[in-house]
Amino acid sequence: MATTLFKPNSSSTSDISRYLIVRPQNGGITDLVRFLVSTDKASAAKFIETSDSGTFAAELLGGDDGGITPDHRWVIFVSIVVRKIISVFGKPMEWSGCLFEFFLNFMSDNGGMLGLLWNLLHGKVVMPHKGSETFISAIGHLDGRIDLYTNNSLVEGISESASRGKGLQSESGNRVLMDLCMMASKLAYENAKVVSNVMHFVDFYDCWNDYQKDMSTQVFILCDKPKDANLILISFRGTEPFDADDWSTDFDYSWYEIPRLGKVHMGFLEALGLGNRANVSTFQSLLQVNDTRFTSSNASTSEGSFTESKAEKFGQDRSSDGNKLIPDMVEMTAYYAVRSKLKSLLNEHKTAKFIVTGHSLGGALAILFPTVLVLHEEREIMQRLLGVYTYGQPRVGNRQLGRFMEDHLDLPVPKYFRVVYCNDLVPRLPYDDKTFLYKHFGECLYYNSLYIEQKVDEEPNRNYFGILYLIPEYINAVWEFIRSLIMGYTNGPEYKEGWLSVGLRVVGLAIPGISAHSPTNYVNSVRLGRDRAIPMATL
Repeated sequence: MATTLFKPNSSSTSDISRYLIVRPQNGGITDLVRFLVSTDKASAAKFIETSDSGTFAAELLGGDDGGITPDHRWVIFVSIVVRKIISVFGKPMEWSGCLFEFFLNFMSDNGGMLGLLWNLLHGKVVMPHKGSETFISAIGHLDGRIDLYTNNSLVEGISESASRGKGLQSESGNRVLMDLCMMASKLAYENAKVVSNVMHFVDFYDCWNDYQKDMSTQVFILCDKPKDANLILISFRGTEPFDADDWSTDFDYSWYEIPRLGKVHMGFLEALGLGNRANVSTFQSLLQVNDTRFTSSNASTSEGSFTESKAEKFGQDRSSDGNKLIPDMVEMTAYYAVRSKLKSLLNEHKTAKFIVTGHSLGGALAILFPTVLVLHEEREIMQRLLGVYTYGQPRVGNRQLGRFMEDHLDLPVPKYFRVVYCNDLVPRLPYDDKTFLYKHFGECLYYNSLYIEQKVDEEPNRNYFGILYLIPEYINAVWEFIRSLIMGYTNGPEYKEGWLSVGLRVVGLAIPGISAHSPTNYVNSVRLGRDRAIPMATL
């Protein structure tokens, strides 16, 4: 019996958009080797599922006869291998991460090695408690800075940025705002009590990911003051160092095509609670424009208040299998939870504008959030958008998606800024070629290892694995290691890197792209980068 190379989802595909899913768990090592070295369609069918087995297969595999070209096989092969390795080490990563963070907090709470010895002698050893206001994440220990470079607190920085913004010209730069967004992106890795202890007037969400069946998407919202706020900030948590699901999402090449919008990374949509690949029709249900259309009569009242759409109610009432969700899950899907709270805050603070930010995976969710607002025709909300700032963000979709969003975020001035540091691996993912069509969009602020800023359309070495960049990457990693030892002397004590950060630089000697992804590099880039005019929306 003939084998179909691309197997559509078991549900009917006549009424759903195009999609591609890479499923590394469906085949073994033998199938993977056959897939790499030959055009074995049976092996390919175990790993790849798509909505169309005709011309779409030719587009994917690079030939009218469905033949798989070596380049295309290699890209898919790498994705499958990396995700298989991550799945094998998933639990050990989680356990080692818990132990490592416990150790970091145990040493910190007891004042280091000498303090621990003193406490042992006096029977006063402090035991850390995960989820408490003193329990800091590995990212927090990697870079402990929480104040803005102006030496103001974060909350004071918001108020200062907002008050100064009332007279800000669109062609002026705003380093305070960039710094604020980076610090908020870094803070998103912490638990709710830590965030609330640093920033007041905050709502923190552990949001439901229907694919992972876990509260794995974290986001917090804050205002610069409790009454008559000028600025509302939304910060999505990025890739946690020891979270296998987060890393697997970054290396996933699966996508879903939204009509009139373009192809969007499927894993990021799932993280926002906008569908589940186990039942692909859920993406259509939650992303269908016809069900989420707002007009001037139902989008807002005469006073400018916001109301809930049918799609929001549907999205909060249904899970991937079409069954009703339990009440707690209803409130905890990221997109709908944040949108609902944002509407409430915009109604309460009539003159406030909002900004969205995130580092790594959080950056991808930060740009997709306003993307879906545009898709859902939330015009009233989008008029209050001040900007989107992402740091070390992976690619989220294809060129069509980029053009769609540039039409909404570039006028009258750019509102989307994508900050990339040097050889950071994550912004080079997923792979950018004609197989998967992932493309960055928006204005890229690229910083090299000397913190010199360049405005570019795409960062150099866009796919990271370029042979011409291999030797410079390792030379640069050596320089970054040396720099980590002397920055406290050359740039001041606030730039001194601790043993954990220096240790990560050692890892970077083997894998430069990993150490370059550290939030420390992005904080330093914003603060030490060469000042240049950055077109920006005004408050």
